[in-house]
Amino acid sequence: MDISVIIPLYNEAESLDELTGWIVRVMDEHRFSFEIILVDDGSTDGSWETVERLHAADARIRGIKFRRNYGKSAALQVGFTAAEGNVVITMDADLQDSPDEIPELYRMISEDKYDLVSGWKKKRYDPITKTVPTKLYNATVRFCTGIKLHDCNCGLKAYRREVVKSIEVYGEMHRYIPVIAQRAGFRKIGEKVVQHRQRKYGSSKFGIERFINGFLDLGSILFISRFGKKPMHFFGTLGTFMFAAGLLAAIWLGAQKLYITWHGLRAGLITDSPYFYLALTAMILGTQLFLAGFLGELISRNGSERNSYQIEKEL
Repeated sequence: MDISVIIPLYNEAESLDELTGWIVRVMDEHRFSFEIILVDDGSTDGSWETVERLHAADARIRGIKFRRNYGKSAALQVGFTAAEGNVVITMDADLQDSPDEIPELYRMISEDKYDLVSGWKKKRYDPITKTVPTKLYNATVRFCTGIKLHDCNCGLKAYRREVVKSIEVYGEMHRYIPVIAQRAGFRKIGEKVVQHRQRKYGSSKFGIERFINGFLDLGSILFISRFGKKPMHFFGTLGTFMFAAGLLAAIWLGAQKLYITWHGLRAGLITDSPYFYLALTAMILGTQLFLAGFLGELISRNGSERNSYQIEKEL
């Protein structure tokens, strides 16, 4: 099969007929073998009834329904697992992504040999309260990861089959799929300017909290990808430096008192100095961080995926 199109949806009943009809028309014009996987993330507006009707009319349209709302990441992960195409396309269900972009995305994966191609909505039809935070968010991602994408969170993306079968998306990590793919060893990541269309039905399902959660998730991905299997390298190093700094400060305070006493001067109690408590706090925190790294190392070494690695080829 050439292409699997995965569409997560939540209360998008109004747009599904038009969207799937548009996708089928594009696919048939280019003679692609394909499947459309509609993942209903616990909709309450009759979206699933529409999916059932579409499947009855065309078996190439498949449906997966969650019992409740789990989020976009869960919907994508389930879609990735079910996909059978050599190239996997993801797009949103709100008609803001154009299916006309699919043939070129497919070509970039199949002919230009990209692992992942992310859409870039260069001209957006969103309010400034959304576009400005989005630009800040994307600039932060570029700075922290080195991946030169202008729109990391664009829902319209294309993947080589091996990519979606090798990564895991959970929580709200769908925003960072290019980062997850890069950390899994897929480094040929490209970008394509795509059309952004005005929303025709309904309203956005995401609020301002997604920007706060997004930065927290970025920190999680960067930490786990670097220290997930070696937590002692982070906590142990930080703890050692903090303990050493506290110990040196305590030695300096003690040496200072001995020096003053040696010269026959009256020296105050070490505990009267605020630096003593700072030094003590640093030593305690350093010890706790070291122990946290030690415990993390024990958990990591006993984890079921401690020797799970991405193997590209084998002879």
